[in-house]
Amino acid sequence: MYELILPLGIINFLLVLVQILGGLKIIKISYKTHKFLGITLGVFALIHGAIAIFFT
Repeated sequence: MYELILPLGIINFLLVLVQILGGLKIIKISYKTHKFLGITLGVFALIHGAIAIFFT
């Protein structure tokens, strides 16, 4: 399980970056995509945090 923590952290970082850049209108993404990426970010962050808490 330890090998999942770093990749999930990197994925979370990229999703946060896209969310911020999309919210600031620096990159153009549709509202539907922005919403989907936000939900995906929440799920990945929950999994990342749970693995980090329970297995380290």
